[in-house]
Amino acid sequence: MSADKSITDTTTLVRRSLAKRHAAEKRFRAYGIFAIVASLSFLVILLVSIISKGLPAFKATYVNLDINLSAEALGVSESPDRTELRSASYNTVIRESLRELFPEASSRREKKDLYALVSNGAEYDLFDLVIENPEIIGTTFSLWVLADDEMGSVIKNGDDLTNPENIVTRMNENQLSWAKKLQDDGRLDVRFNTAFFENGDSREPELAGIKAALIGSAFTLLITFSLSFPIAVAAAIYLEEFAPQNRWTDVVEVNINNLAAVPSIVFGLLGLAVFINYFHLPRSAPVVGGIVLSLMTLPTIIISSRAALKAVPPSIREAARGLGASDLQVVTHHVLPLAMPGILTGTIIGLAQALGETAPLLMIGMVAFIVDIPQSVTDSATVLPVQVFLWADSPERAFVEKTSAAIMVLLAFLVAMNAVAVFLRKRFERRW
Repeated sequence: MSADKSITDTTTLVRRSLAKRHAAEKRFRAYGIFAIVASLSFLVILLVSIISKGLPAFKATYVNLDINLSAEALGVSESPDRTELRSASYNTVIRESLRELFPEASSRREKKDLYALVSNGAEYDLFDLVIENPEIIGTTFSLWVLADDEMGSVIKNGDDLTNPENIVTRMNENQLSWAKKLQDDGRLDVRFNTAFFENGDSREPELAGIKAALIGSAFTLLITFSLSFPIAVAAAIYLEEFAPQNRWTDVVEVNINNLAAVPSIVFGLLGLAVFINYFHLPRSAPVVGGIVLSLMTLPTIIISSRAALKAVPPSIREAARGLGASDLQVVTHHVLPLAMPGILTGTIIGLAQALGETAPLLMIGMVAFIVDIPQSVTDSATVLPVQVFLWADSPERAFVEKTSAAIMVLLAFLVAMNAVAVFLRKRFERRW
């Protein structure tokens, strides 16, 4: 009886222990599921917030004006040459067209408010049109010009102009009433904002674009890849295939791993002190930004390349040596081609990380206001993350839209680069 009771007590203890363990496992699973759901929820909230704010930036509001392009209004002769056309008063023509639409704007203040409905870039659109077609001087025609950012935001957001008290805007009552009349007359239109992808930065929100930042990012990544990829792969091959195991290689490996964890702003300070102050390379240029980002990217590519080389089975090396191949031939003809997909994956991930960096580029002056599109790696330029930083500091509502839209473009590039990395890994992955 005592033996049976002892067995029963042991069984009961085991069952209680199992019950506790099963309960603990369920709680752990619940915690994990909750953590995943919370993370995804925060990510969705962030993406929805960025997209909802950024989508209006991909649209632009245009105003239709009846342009009376007389030589007198332009301030030129009846048969002007190209030099005379370049100095003509196109802004006067735009303003006369607005006054013809709203003759009730008589005071100086009212005229100033009226002119503010149209972007300052309207005169440049008219200038380009006249330079290309000088024969239109002396005629009257219809021209769609870009609206000011405030009216553009109101129209793009679909605000009800019949209830101006419900509209959050800096436009006054007169401007809202004029906007309502333009809308009723069919003189307002919302189109795809090509200027966002064709222009550089601007003080006027409706004219600001990301082309200069895109070209600057492309030049910077080109320099980064050209420097970091060959150096990192060569270093990985030496450390993994040829370097002897001694204290020197141990020190090098430790320093490579430590460099991967160094804050990025330290590399910016290095670039400022060495490449700009000592070597006198051009400030705010992609060549300096590329060198700084290549230094920051090197440890990532070296570590991933060593892992890819290490993943190649030793039997490949032994078989090649058994056929008489030298150590260099073993690496270049057999090991490196098999490890290249993993190396490329690590390289793309490293470049994606470099594309999103801001701090080191701020230290070397790539925070400059850049209007002109850079033509080479030595021209002054900025990059997408820095452009986001600059626009985020501007209070205008249109710049808030441009900031979110630039973030969307940056995220699209990052997602595309990571997708390419995943594709390369899946496409060329070999299981040994």
